[in-house]
Amino acid sequence: MASDDHQRAVVLLSGGLDSSTALAWARREMGWECHTVAFDYGQRHRIELEAAANVARFMGVTDHRVIAVDLASIGGSALTENIDVPKDRHDGVAIPVTYVPARNLIFLSLAAALAETIHASKIVIGANVVDYSGYPDCRPEFLDAFAQVATLGTRSGSEGVPFEVVAPLLTLDKSEIIALGTRLGLDYALTRSCYDPRPDGMPCGHCDSCLFRREGFAKLSLQDPLPYAE
Repeated sequence: MASDDHQRAVVLLSGGLDSSTALAWARREMGWECHTVAFDYGQRHRIELEAAANVARFMGVTDHRVIAVDLASIGGSALTENIDVPKDRHDGVAIPVTYVPARNLIFLSLAAALAETIHASKIVIGANVVDYSGYPDCRPEFLDAFAQVATLGTRSGSEGVPFEVVAPLLTLDKSEIIALGTRLGLDYALTRSCYDPRPDGMPCGHCDSCLFRREGFAKLSLQDPLPYAE
């Protein structure tokens, strides 16, 4: 595998369906040398950190890092505060309460720092149409703007190596994402998507993330390998 800057990528890996598929694409479709990073940010669904490590291992990643960022001290989200996670709804809320203030801005900044350190020019994120319909920090214009800012504000950029934020799933819905990952041999049993899992880690089956995931598998007439607490 080529190891020059243009074939090396930092992949934001939460352990969820989208980021895991993005990693599979970067590794198996593009053949890039991938370095993955997960974030322990005080999220209620910390089981995703275990999932991220398992997915990285499954995909043959030898450099998987976990960075601690205390976003719970800022709050403002059902994922980091004692706020109920909405269940069984598709009501078109513009920005749902599961939005974590500036999360991707912070995560991408740290990923850019890592990329600069390991001489990578690409940052891969699993943002997609389902995400950016509700989360402003997943929208294409934000990702493009961040790449410009990171290029302007780093030594790598000033030395002529611009950053590229790569979002391979951007125009795909959940069923298309699952179809891509399945074709690439990703084991979705290793992933975790639930915003409000039980103490034993079993997904609730009713939060937005669970609903989108279940609908994606159902649209393909595939069985989701995860059990759900009904």
